[in-house]
Amino acid sequence: MEKSEIKAFIAKRCAKELKNGDVVNLGIGLPTMIPTYLPEGVELIIHAELGIVGAGATPQPGDANYDPYHVIDAGGGVASVAYGGGFIDSATNFGLIRGGHVDACFLGALEVDAQGNLANWIIPGKKMPGMGGAMDLCVGAKNCIVCMEHTAKGNPKILEKCRLPLTASHCVNKIITEMCVFEVDDEGLIMTEYNPEFTIDEIRAATAAHFRIAVSLKSMLH
Repeated sequence: MEKSEIKAFIAKRCAKELKNGDVVNLGIGLPTMIPTYLPEGVELIIHAELGIVGAGATPQPGDANYDPYHVIDAGGGVASVAYGGGFIDSATNFGLIRGGHVDACFLGALEVDAQGNLANWIIPGKKMPGMGGAMDLCVGAKNCIVCMEHTAKGNPKILEKCRLPLTASHCVNKIITEMCVFEVDDEGLIMTEYNPEFTIDEIRAATAAHFRIAVSLKSMLH
């Protein structure tokens, strides 16, 4: 698979997780691509932890709603509010998350492990802005889905146990990469789908954690 195709491939698979009317929170980077690939008839309410319920498409310079000083997303990029959406205060915003009203959050990861632990906010010794609302989303959202490239510079990102400081523990329900889909259960990781461009041996070599293979294993392409 070409490097340029990976993020779109993952985002397209992630979009299949969603149903019409879901309230979702999309992390920085790859997750913001997911709405582009929604199945026909599926519309989302996008929640942004900076205080938007019903976030809209990313405006471009010159658009009437382009306001980089006042309306931004969690990564500091320019955001907008869709028709019918609105702004809420921080207490209400995190009340939605902690109250279990977010159906799914999609987050990237530095590391994720076989126990469903997630590390995605800091590499010790490097400057980072903080974890933001990620720790709340991991615990408060009904489903926590990690979407990321399977490796970083050839090094596995899916481990038996995370080495970096955790964002949250035992929170991840599913991991979606360009190679496969893992579900996390009480016994660890189970591969439910795979990309036929990779062999099972290649997936094992790129994964530093034990995983089982589902009896009903299917292709990610269908």
